[in-house]
Amino acid sequence: MIDLHMHTLFSDGELIPAELIRRAAVAGYEAIALTDHGDLSNFDFIIPRVVEAAATYGEPWGIKVIPGIELTHIPPEQIAAAAIRARELGARIVVCHGETLVEPVAEGTNAAALAADIDILSHPGLIRDEDVELAAARGVCLEITTRKGHSLTNGHVVQLARKYQAKLVVNNDAHAPGDLVSAEMARNVALGAGLSDEEYGQCRRNSAALADKAMRG
Repeated sequence: MIDLHMHTLFSDGELIPAELIRRAAVAGYEAIALTDHGDLSNFDFIIPRVVEAAATYGEPWGIKVIPGIELTHIPPEQIAAAAIRARELGARIVVCHGETLVEPVAEGTNAAALAADIDILSHPGLIRDEDVELAAARGVCLEITTRKGHSLTNGHVVQLARKYQAKLVVNNDAHAPGDLVSAEMARNVALGAGLSDEEYGQCRRNSAALADKAMRG
């Protein structure tokens, strides 16, 4: 199992990186990305620390750990520059916090993120057709999430992704130990959103491809 969207206490998660990595390994995860909430004010604090954590704790716990960031509540016109800065500081997975229904994310965030150098648009809410077309054209993955609230629009995302052949991944958006769902639960959430088993398998392959690319640097 691979999950490319997790948070530590460097933002609003409950665990230090070492414990999150350990718990993920024990729960059967093969690879994870540490993607704390960040903006231009704190990238230089978060990213070097998760780079160090990934290098220090992944191998001892027998799990691939990828340093990343989740661009969060950044004004749409600043997202492209923020993604570039995050890469410069060492983020190998760049997630952007999409237009979820349960937070006041600025309109236009989805479109701006999909035009920027990101890997995953997380919980994109009632994403528009033209934005899903852009995701498909640029190879950016849209997220199906197991997280309460953000998951309300999973079915909508699945329908449009299928229509435009956009890539999907399934992530926890974990903030606490209880968010590290089992492989069975991740599959059930995906099927509940309307994916077939074959399509869920493709989600897993999409995550594996992103993780492999990130680990190669």
